Amino acid sequence: MTYATDRLHEEIAYVAYHFHWSQDDILDLEHHDRRRYADQIASLVTRGGAEG
Repeated sequence: MTYATDRLHEEIAYVAYHFHWSQDDILDLEHHDRRRYADQIASLVTRGGAEG
């Protein structure tokens, strides 16, 4: 099974925007690690919005 290109680009943009990492650094991550970072960012953003 292949990971959708649009979804991959979305994850890269999301992590790069919040962590200011380069595309190469993000692509070097294993898929499950990249997803975990994206999920954690979403959790922090959601929590921050609820607190602010």
